[in-house]
Amino acid sequence: MPDIDMELNSGLAAFEAKEFSRAKQLLSPLADQGNAEAQHRLGIIYQNGLGMLKNDLYAYKWMHAAAEQGHAIAQHGLGFMYLHGECVNKSEADAVKWFRMAAEQGLIGSQMILADLYETGQGVDKDLDEAQKWKKRAEEQD
Repeated sequence: MPDIDMELNSGLAAFEAKEFSRAKQLLSPLADQGNAEAQHRLGIIYQNGLGMLKNDLYAYKWMHAAAEQGHAIAQHGLGFMYLHGECVNKSEADAVKWFRMAAEQGLIGSQMILADLYETGQGVDKDLDEAQKWKKRAEEQD
């Protein structure tokens, strides 16, 4: 039985070394088994066409799978996909949903974006109190 942690670490090391085709090869079986970190990294690889052609369908599939498991950075990434209509149809309301999930886990970047969305009324009703609440939470962590 292979050591999943060792396989994941090897896949992440290949990703960090920008050996994306090797990373994809190592991370794909782990992603298929439900590993959220492997799914997130595959989402990035497909979204940006790293070491292969860009594939919006697989980028969304893997980013969404990781986000559904509570992976905060994947939730943030999915929020960006929806906010900008990248790899998926643009939906500011869906963007808010995913940014909120990541923000509630303490991701400062998501808290700041959520504050901006409330400030401008993008995807939500404009609410300056809610915007201030998220800015304050981000500042308290900084």
